Amino acid sequence: MDFTITEEEKGILLADARESIAARLEGRPPLYRPSGKDAAGQNRAPSVLSMPCGAFVTLHTSGAEQNGRDRRLRGCIGRMTAREGLEKTVRAMAAEAAFGDPRFPPLTKEEFLRCDIEISVLSPMVPCADPRSVRVGVHGLYLTCRGRTGVLLPQVPVEQGWNLEEYLDYICIKAGVPSKSYEDPEAELFTFTAAVFGENPEES
Repeated sequence: MDFTITEEEKGILLADARESIAARLEGRPPLYRPSGKDAAGQNRAPSVLSMPCGAFVTLHTSGAEQNGRDRRLRGCIGRMTAREGLEKTVRAMAAEAAFGDPRFPPLTKEEFLRCDIEISVLSPMVPCADPRSVRVGVHGLYLTCRGRTGVLLPQVPVEQGWNLEEYLDYICIKAGVPSKSYEDPEAELFTFTAAVFGENPEES
């Protein structure tokens, strides 16, 4: 990526994401730190927070019966590109991940207490002429083929233990097209990188 996200900026984005969800659950307007202000309330220099770039917010919950060790996906929504600044994009995607992911029912207050948040800030997409050049754990994938699309974040193949062949096959599955469809003349495969950080220290 052509920019750096500081630890302070990561903290701001994670706090914003959590506040977006908490406010919805509590039925109140969100109370964000004023844009352009640092933790001390001072004006910040222009930063990545105001840059229009894509981002995904991922939620995991931990089961109380396993003492927090059985982390499970609870929602993941994002945008590959964005017109608004990163700060606003993360706020919106956090709420969507909690309440708008069609794979899950809306997040409950009880689940929120056991929920940790992960944010993936995306670089611009680059056309991938050679699928064998994809680096597992470094490159995310975006595939378009015959009107269908699919995206996998860079951390997904590492979490699932996939090799390159499996990773390329799963991007086809995610797009709802047959295996090896990335070789279709009408297909377009793109790569991107991501800055990934979260509330769970093991993932940051």
